[in-house]
Amino acid sequence: MNEKLKKLTGKNKKEYEQVASDMINNCDEDLFRELIEQEDFLFDFVKSNVAQRIYDACNENNYRNLLPFLKYYSPSYDDAIVSVLAKYADEDLTDEMLELFENGKDSEKCYCAKFFSYIQDSLALDLLRENAYTSNESLNANCAATLGILNDKQSYEEAIAKLTSSDEFEKLSAVKFLVLYGNIEAIEPIINTMKKSTMSENIAGYVPYLISLPELLDKKYEDGLFVINNIINGLGEILGLYEVVNFELYEAVEVLLSKANDSKAAVVLLNAVDKFNTLTENEEYMFDEDKNTQAEIKDIKKLLARVNIKQSKTLLKDELKESSLFVYTALDFAEDIESVKDLLRCNNQTLILKTSEVLKKLNAFDDTARTVALLKITDDNIKSILRAL
Repeated sequence: MNEKLKKLTGKNKKEYEQVASDMINNCDEDLFRELIEQEDFLFDFVKSNVAQRIYDACNENNYRNLLPFLKYYSPSYDDAIVSVLAKYADEDLTDEMLELFENGKDSEKCYCAKFFSYIQDSLALDLLRENAYTSNESLNANCAATLGILNDKQSYEEAIAKLTSSDEFEKLSAVKFLVLYGNIEAIEPIINTMKKSTMSENIAGYVPYLISLPELLDKKYEDGLFVINNIINGLGEILGLYEVVNFELYEAVEVLLSKANDSKAAVVLLNAVDKFNTLTENEEYMFDEDKNTQAEIKDIKKLLARVNIKQSKTLLKDELKESSLFVYTALDFAEDIESVKDLLRCNNQTLILKTSEVLKKLNAFDDTARTVALLKITDDNIKSILRAL
């Protein structure tokens, strides 16, 4: 880190004000580029301080010097830069931003997409829609958020339609868009998509950014449980552990504990106990996490110590049915062999396979169970697995 950058990110007010002022007044593109390159090595509070220093150094005489900086994108500084440009925007600057949005680099387009959340120009609508599903996640995010601010019905309805796509990745892209768009009415179609998706854990990880888990439990209890269960399944594998804080998972578990006599909540709590035991008993999961994340995970585990395991395992029998959203998780903790065997007569071939594997684990997959399991199996691969069990 060069001397100027040390001063810009440092604590000496006289030094950082001078460097910030010089960077803007002299259009020091190299210093700004270096700042962006140091992104991963600076604490969030430092980046927040620098963003404010950049904002404070700008005025009506030098704000246009920010335009060359747009070649280097950072979500840490985009609000500061764009808010300055919007503050002094005139027709000429708006036209320049439209031109950049159409023909610029992705980094420039990222700033432009956010700019038009401040300067709401209808001429930007088509560009926002066109750039909402690119390979650049920051560009997608800024376009979706701005389209939400503009309350653009066309892009919203297109995203809702994408939820029914046969392409799982297109569905996930639509979920990301809808969450960033910010219309809470999208929750129901998103969760309905989750229920049929092979990427349910991925989708679940976006839901708390549209509605908090405690609020979802309050408004749509069973759907909330389903989302939480998928989040638990994904933690440490698909979803980063730092998300436990963002997801307000501790508060959600408190709600579940108050519903512990409900069979669905019982299944989710058993799953949570198992997951948090795994996370805390294996160093590979925790060693890379910051202190706040580690503390939150340990606090959740401590909270889960209140779960009555014996009672929960008795209650989960009510979820050992084909129609339950929690049947696969219930099977992971099932011990009542007869209740499990009843699922061999269901119509879902994947569920029959899972049931057979659980019976095998319980030393109860005998020839009779195998024969019953094979009755409704038409998939040759599943047949082969069952015969080999």
